[in-house]
Amino acid sequence: MAKKVVVIGGGIMGLSCAYYLQKEGHEVTVLDQAAMDAGASYVNAGYLTPSHIIPLSSPGMMAKGLKWMLNSSSPFYLKPRLDPDFLRWAWYFHKSSTPAKVARAIPVIAEINVLSKALYETMLSSGDLGDFQLVKEGLLMLFKSEKAAAGERAVMHRAMELGLEAQELDQQALHRMQPGLSPDIAGAIHYLCDAHTTPTQVMPLLQQYLRQSGVTLQPQTEVTGFHAQGTRLSAVLAGEQSFDADEVVLAAGSWSPLLARQLGLKLSLQAGKGYRIDIARPTPVRLPAILMETKVAVTPMEGFTRLAGTMELSGINHHIRENRVRAIARAAASYYEDFPVEEVEISQARCGLRPVSPDGLPYIGRSGQWENLSLATGHAMMGWSLGPITGKLISEIVSGRPTSMALDALHPDRRF
Repeated sequence: MAKKVVVIGGGIMGLSCAYYLQKEGHEVTVLDQAAMDAGASYVNAGYLTPSHIIPLSSPGMMAKGLKWMLNSSSPFYLKPRLDPDFLRWAWYFHKSSTPAKVARAIPVIAEINVLSKALYETMLSSGDLGDFQLVKEGLLMLFKSEKAAAGERAVMHRAMELGLEAQELDQQALHRMQPGLSPDIAGAIHYLCDAHTTPTQVMPLLQQYLRQSGVTLQPQTEVTGFHAQGTRLSAVLAGEQSFDADEVVLAAGSWSPLLARQLGLKLSLQAGKGYRIDIARPTPVRLPAILMETKVAVTPMEGFTRLAGTMELSGINHHIRENRVRAIARAAASYYEDFPVEEVEISQARCGLRPVSPDGLPYIGRSGQWENLSLATGHAMMGWSLGPITGKLISEIVSGRPTSMALDALHPDRRF
């Protein structure tokens, strides 16, 4: 039965939900408080990453965050603040950072990423969005030190146990595959299971397809409240406007907890700021890579090279910290022989806010408190990678069909 579905959020999650919901025959309206042309869905590294099986809440990460707290240019920066929501999230993050909990998360992360990558491929082959960049040459994890190599080698072996294709490259093999690297790059782990795209190409194509398919996109429409009848939401309010709803999907990224609070839900989630520098001139980058010691991602996109990185937990703001941007630029120059980042490119850096759950797993599924509310948020650094599968799962939930994978580990009401 066709339903009226209101999706809150116009990033990759909201648009992916709309994509699959309209294919199920539902009448879909997407509301977004901004212009739907910026944010985390536009500034990310563009990776489809089955290889990223270790959640952010890995053992030792909180200790690193505390160590780096006074260094605002560090890869993982926790801005000190006495905010109850942040302190609660930090405690849950600490509780999630155990070997046992990470071990349980790993197969879930691998499964959902593999499913989502396949859906990207199907989306491309369907012709719905026309032609867009989807390159399946894998991802290099470049390392200088044996310490970094050993850590990633362990991840590679675990990934291979899960059926993901990967190999270690010595210095000679690596430099043949990716010329122009600095001589001190000792080698790399090559995850052949990964792929990459250009987000600024995909997002407008997805919006265009949705409009042509009858989906209503409402940018600059800030949700201000809800109408409810018993345990069901009947309408979503945006100022003077009211949007009737049989189903509501909350996919508002880092703003999701603010709206969830209006519905009596305590959604533990923090905004994790990431930065990008785009370089529209020839660079030595041929394959996408993560510069392991600096946690910087480098991606050859359609028409430009993107540098992306850092995880900054400083609340909801779009303040560009120049020292963090310059740290990204320095990383590129230290891993490639001829890759200076120019001042004008640094000055044009942008940021986006990624919604980070305490255990590194997204919130996907029904809220126990509301019969017709589904959540699709909390994807942290895997948001771009997991857009399609999240949309597919939400469409299955709304349509009352069996889901493509078990969702117990992703339940919005789970305890930490």
